[in-house]
Amino acid sequence: MRISDDPHRFDPGSELVHADGRTLIIESARSHHDRFLVKFEGFSSRSDAESLRGALSVPADKTRSLGDAEYWADDLAGCNVALADGTEVGVAREVVPGTAHDLLVVDTKRGEGLVPMVRAIVTDVDLDKKLIVLDPPEGLLA
Repeated sequence: MRISDDPHRFDPGSELVHADGRTLIIESARSHHDRFLVKFEGFSSRSDAESLRGALSVPADKTRSLGDAEYWADDLAGCNVALADGTEVGVAREVVPGTAHDLLVVDTKRGEGLVPMVRAIVTDVDLDKKLIVLDPPEGLLA
């Protein structure tokens, strides 16, 4: 399951999956301030829908195609992380969404490191090799 940034994700008839495995069909949706208000088929009241908050994802087979240098966060989890010279840094645990940019959470020998997911620092991602290459500024992973 994936998080989606597809602008049509909330079109009527689109499907989302609840964490418990139920497939939910969108009946209608509209933007409200900084979020979407979504009505699902079969949910007639706000209290019925409240239990669904924050526990929704998109089936992997219903996600949009990615462009160059775009990756699904769940594909990065478990990748080895290294510097350009081959020095091993650790293993990517997850990607945390951020307001300016996402952060790659890396489990290192020294603990947890947070790496901004920007091209100047994350210089290469090879999903076939399960490898993320970094060029971090000094002290970022200290």
